[in-house]
Amino acid sequence: MLSGAALLLPSAASAQSQADEPILEMQRAFKAGDRKKLALLLPRTRGHALEPWAAYWEMRERLEDATAPEVQDFLKRYEGTYQEDRLRNDWLLLLGGRKDWSTFSRELPRFRMNDDRELRCYAVLAEHLANPASSGKAQVEEVRKNWHGQRDVDNGCQMAAEALFNAKKMPLDAVWKKARLALEANRPKAARAAVEIVTPEAADQVSELHGNAARYLAGRAIAVGNTKKELVLLALVRMAANDPDTTAATLENKWKVQLNPEERNWAWGTIGRQAATRLSTFALEYFGKVSKLSDLSDDMLAWQARAALRAGAKPRWPVVLAAIDAMSEEAQKDPPWVYWKARALLATMPRAAAAPTPRQAEALADRQSQARELFESIAGSRGFYEQLALEELGRKISLPPAPVPLSAEEKQAARLNAGLNRGLYAILIGLRSEGVREWNYSTNLVNGQNQPGSMSERELLAAADLACAAQVWDRCINTSERTRNEIDQLQRFPMPFREAVLKRTEEIALDPAYVYGLIRQESRFIMDARSSVGAAGLMQVMPATARWTARKIGLTNFTPGQINDRDTNIAIGTGYLKLVLDDFAGSLPLAAAAYNAGPGRPRAWRAPGGSGPVLEAAIWAENIPFNETRDYVKKVLANTVNYAALLSGQPQSLKARLGMVGPRDGGGSPPNADLP
Repeated sequence: MLSGAALLLPSAASAQSQADEPILEMQRAFKAGDRKKLALLLPRTRGHALEPWAAYWEMRERLEDATAPEVQDFLKRYEGTYQEDRLRNDWLLLLGGRKDWSTFSRELPRFRMNDDRELRCYAVLAEHLANPASSGKAQVEEVRKNWHGQRDVDNGCQMAAEALFNAKKMPLDAVWKKARLALEANRPKAARAAVEIVTPEAADQVSELHGNAARYLAGRAIAVGNTKKELVLLALVRMAANDPDTTAATLENKWKVQLNPEERNWAWGTIGRQAATRLSTFALEYFGKVSKLSDLSDDMLAWQARAALRAGAKPRWPVVLAAIDAMSEEAQKDPPWVYWKARALLATMPRAAAAPTPRQAEALADRQSQARELFESIAGSRGFYEQLALEELGRKISLPPAPVPLSAEEKQAARLNAGLNRGLYAILIGLRSEGVREWNYSTNLVNGQNQPGSMSERELLAAADLACAAQVWDRCINTSERTRNEIDQLQRFPMPFREAVLKRTEEIALDPAYVYGLIRQESRFIMDARSSVGAAGLMQVMPATARWTARKIGLTNFTPGQINDRDTNIAIGTGYLKLVLDDFAGSLPLAAAAYNAGPGRPRAWRAPGGSGPVLEAAIWAENIPFNETRDYVKKVLANTVNYAALLSGQPQSLKARLGMVGPRDGGGSPPNADLP
């Protein structure tokens, strides 16, 4: 096992040293699958801070041909590191694919991350094959949960589901539900693989109905038997993704009586969900045809609740409440549904009589108490709904008490953590993906969840402090955010480049808290951040947007190569944000949505001029059809409130920044119709 020692970290601004070049070459060779080059370079990395990564890349590339002693030698040499556990994960998947269950079962208890869905399915399968009687409800549920949660086909969960189905332990409806979920997600291969488990001869029809669901349904005779009905339902699911209104008519006129109640409910739930994501006024009508809400998925119920919130000047609160109550226990704990359930409970309270009876008074008090308990359960400064809940309780968003300063010993312990050091070193020389994974592993964060044996809150604060000192702001923020009791807002909401941001925002009359809230969400203050679509820099500006904005704000001699320059990026990003904000009459939620998804979309997400209600901005934001943009708007606004509290030292209100969102203008062009 490698011993802990503080590494000499490169500066955030320094170039990679000559000693780092073999590591960087090895990473490029690994991505290219160049096994020969990896073997040649490996000796040059011995003794380097990132030697475990170099050794991992070389071994991973030849793992399928490696002998068991070679694998064990690697695992022993790098015992306790992220790379040991990562290779064990890879090795276990390979063993499962080879059906080497004896070696698999021997190695599995040594695997620490336990974050691989396919591997968890293999684990149940190995146990089932060794002792079929051991496969009880818990094991079947483990496979079902992981299988349904995967978007694409994998070997482990597919094999486990098939084995449990053949052993009459995995229910038939769980297999068909996997096919439905896969087609809803536009994953025809996964849907076909599920159908092959129950009826291989029908698998070709999945490809047929995915290609043209309307034609498939038009050519079907009246459905007879479970398989044909399920295939009809799959076709309706697929058809609804393109045209929910036509699908509703097809279901009503031809297939309604042929499907059983659960199948009909799922079909209407799918149609309702697709209509709701289009902000259609028919969404609630479709959901209203569902006879049993518990037949729907959590995602369908979420969109029913959203559609009911958006239904008019006054939300359909009974529908909101019924949809949330039908969700799984896990979904009901999500802050959005905790908040809206509390609001719905208060909104559906019976009107108090002038002189209520004791029983009536008790019922009203009980309803108010339920709502208050729900608000209290999430209230805080952390996020969008937490802040709204706090305000519902009559309190504003204030800075939490600062934790006791870290001691020299606590800071030193973080500096001596080898995994944290390797994570930072990798990030600072350009290996961000590797560095982030090692950092998260070293703080015992897997898939966004704290794992058993995770760092204590004080240790997390010390780790965040180490990242802040190295100007690796995303690890500073994400690590500090994991504490629940000791909250350091300066770590969670840092303000790098403060002088430049404040100077620029003052020049153009833009709220610096809003700018910081947006940058924190866009890039986590990573200077060279670049998105998959080409957005770049602190404020993640697209090249075409940068050129357009540069002309608008009078930035002469701008070239695309300047977009990663800090001051240029801030000037263009804030300039564009100001133009968008003015375009939407100062609405922070609409401007944030426009910054993320383009100005045309938030205009379309408002009701047509003169024909729609004026909505609470929180309701409008919750109904944004794009998951990414919906999450983005809420986080930017919550960030803004926290930055405002830090900058002003005064309590803040999220509601005051949200305002209302009315229908879009009936005519004419917006002030900046050419906004990109």
